[in-house]
Amino acid sequence: MNNFSLVLSNLGRKKLRTALLVISILIAFLIFGVLGAFFKAWNAGTDTAAADRLIVVNKINFTVSMPIAYYNKVRAISGVKNVTHASWFGGYYQNQRNFVQSFAVDVPSYLEAYPELVFPAGQKEAFLSTRNCLAVGSDIARKHEWKVGDNIPLKSNIWRKIGGSDAWEFSICAIFDGDEEAVGANYAIFHYDYFNESKSFAKDMIGWMIVTSDKADNNDMVAQQIDELFANSFAETETSSEAAFNKAFLAQVGNISLILTLIIGASFMTILVIVGTTMVMAITERTKEIAVMKTLGFQTGRIFSLVLAESIIISLFGGLLGLGLAYLAVSAIGPMMATAMPGMSMSLQIVLIAIGLMIAFGFVTGFLPALKAMNVKIVDALGKS
Repeated sequence: MNNFSLVLSNLGRKKLRTALLVISILIAFLIFGVLGAFFKAWNAGTDTAAADRLIVVNKINFTVSMPIAYYNKVRAISGVKNVTHASWFGGYYQNQRNFVQSFAVDVPSYLEAYPELVFPAGQKEAFLSTRNCLAVGSDIARKHEWKVGDNIPLKSNIWRKIGGSDAWEFSICAIFDGDEEAVGANYAIFHYDYFNESKSFAKDMIGWMIVTSDKADNNDMVAQQIDELFANSFAETETSSEAAFNKAFLAQVGNISLILTLIIGASFMTILVIVGTTMVMAITERTKEIAVMKTLGFQTGRIFSLVLAESIIISLFGGLLGLGLAYLAVSAIGPMMATAMPGMSMSLQIVLIAIGLMIAFGFVTGFLPALKAMNVKIVDALGKS
């Protein structure tokens, strides 16, 4: 009988106990897989941020507007390759539950700043030339079943048109996507000029600017020049990298990274104690059998590896099952969350980390039982009644 047959035989000795251990590990890696995919999608904005893009906001808070006159002044700064601006619209479709993340932007410079936005043939040109065009991300278009040519109203609980109406009429002339999965297509953009000429207050004000530097190494220099230019003005600025800005924005919701780490850590520690204790009990029950194996000539190293292999196989089997269930869960949840959190998927990185954890988990839970089995003394074990 070879080593693998011995390991399988021992695992099948008490099928219920083995099944419960597998289920325990399955649950741990199911949690890990789903939360790992959630964490990846949550941080997608930080991970996909361009190294040469800077965000300029009002120093008081990013929700406070700045004069549009700042736009041309920043364009003249040395080291600046491109500048665009955006303003939060905060729209909704038909009722407030149908929130549509939407922004008024300077379309030509915005599309230059975000080359990762992909448009079907002819639609980019239509967006550039159509004043009341609403370019919508594919995730939103899919959710509301919008198509090119549809005329829709977007309402805003912030902005009113001259005359008091909160409904803004748009024609959908373009549907864009990201050039990779992590690039969000869960928002809509439209022409700032159309927005600015119709709004009833805060005219000629913008929300923030997106600055592309000529090279990432010049980011600090460009940021310093921008902030010094508007120092002591009524609307001072604060400039940071796109990654830093996105990270700070997410931090306002809470330390999600820490929360997820604590949840995953707690689940693994609980399962670690359960599996480790159970493996020690299993080896204790087999003390005489191990003594007989030693009498028959099994080396201590071989016994150690057999017991350790049991633990690793249980961990891999339960972990892979849990990861498979996590993949199915994420595949089902991902499309439903696309408008709020695009790019939720089980990445290869998550799978590789999970497999590494399975092996480490099996080693940690099996090491002490294997050591105990290796040190079983033949005389003491066989002398027990």
